[in-house]
Amino acid sequence: MRTDALLSRFGYCSRREAAAWVKRGRVTYRGKSVKSPSEKVEPAEVLVDGEPVPFADGLYVAFYKPLGCTCSHREEGELVYDLLPEMWTARNPAVNTVGRLDKETSGLLLLTDDGAFEHAMTSPKHHVPKVYEFTTSAPIPPGAVALFASGELVLQGEKSPCLPAELVITDSCAGRLTLHEGRYHQVRRMLAAVGAPVETLCRVEIGPMKLAALHLQPGEWVEFDPKLFAGR
Repeated sequence: MRTDALLSRFGYCSRREAAAWVKRGRVTYRGKSVKSPSEKVEPAEVLVDGEPVPFADGLYVAFYKPLGCTCSHREEGELVYDLLPEMWTARNPAVNTVGRLDKETSGLLLLTDDGAFEHAMTSPKHHVPKVYEFTTSAPIPPGAVALFASGELVLQGEKSPCLPAELVITDSCAGRLTLHEGRYHQVRRMLAAVGAPVETLCRVEIGPMKLAALHLQPGEWVEFDPKLFAGR
């Protein structure tokens, strides 16, 4: 990779600005200062201002999304991206959330700049299971367990039924729901359909990754190995 392309790819500066970075000696490769923005380098062996390039092999981060922020680049108000290091938003390809959680939903959210990984994780063909913990403003009818598992529930405004989902009722107004697809506001719509509107909602698992095992506080993140999801 050319040095100017590297500096642009990882969010340091534009390719036009790269010459000035090189001239000031801010970029070293294998212990020597880079002399030209066109010099070819391996990202993992480059230092910029004495520091290695972060996530040189791609950015894969598990993030504990707090309430009140949205998973969008365009909406008004606080965004998930406002809570991340500024340099991440300048990477090219851009860092994106893998799927979305709405403003009033907290919990586990994956972020990456790897488009192939994002597609694999969100493709309906892969059915990566996601687990949500929730409370409701009305008791959950026991019959909802069988209805959700049947694969026969059709949400309002849709024609195809939801895939079978596993509902565990942990209290009269609380439970866990495992989904194998990602329809718009699906947990909220499913529970509303059985007369138990959601009050609080948190995603606690994505595939083999469990939020509790990451020991994160809302707004914190940790890197993960994408091989954890290999074969899904």
